Amino acid sequence: MTFNRAERIQGELLKLGIKVAKRTIQKYMRQARKSPSPGQTWSTFLRNHSSDIWACDFLPVVDLFFGQLYAFFLVELGTRRVVHFGVTRHPTDEWTAQQLREATAFGAGPKYLIRDNDTKFGAKFQKVADDTSIKILKTPIATPKANSICERFLGSVRREALDHFLIVNERQLGRILKAYVEYFNKDRPHQGIGQAVPEPKQNRSNSEGKVISFPVLGGLHHRYERAA
Repeated sequence: MTFNRAERIQGELLKLGIKVAKRTIQKYMRQARKSPSPGQTWSTFLRNHSSDIWACDFLPVVDLFFGQLYAFFLVELGTRRVVHFGVTRHPTDEWTAQQLREATAFGAGPKYLIRDNDTKFGAKFQKVADDTSIKILKTPIATPKANSICERFLGSVRREALDHFLIVNERQLGRILKAYVEYFNKDRPHQGIGQAVPEPKQNRSNSEGKVISFPVLGGLHHRYERAA
């Protein structure tokens, strides 16, 4: 069988004026069989279906008194938009399921949802996903790159917000994250989507008028708009 395929390849090459021995062709055919079978890679799948994929993850936060807090985020891959977030000291399966339920209210939701193998994603979380026809995609163990967009977002949250504050309690953390998420969604340019913002405003094209700066998170960041 291999010999016949080698002959056919030899014939095609001869049509192009290329003379190669059948043994040489068979040698490279054996090497090709050892290579991974051609198929859709994970990165290709994410790129092709980004508009139908959300990703979620937890960000652990230590407060001023060395207590443990957790922030949970859902991110839409195609737009980089933060769809939903929540803060808790007790991230149970029931609490996590409620976050997904709130994010998918009124029938809104993705076709796929990427998550890791954390035990916080249990049977109740899975049931909410099943009830809303969401297919869960679990990332392999110890492979953060499989959820790279969400991981990069978590890094941005730390560097651009949480590293600059002393966190006292859940309420304060929630206020900080609410302000940052609004800035992230509506005013922060993203390289991954061509320097656009996830939720562009209608007046972005206005090129006249004085530029006004508005402080975000006490001046840690700024958003800019043209005066009307």
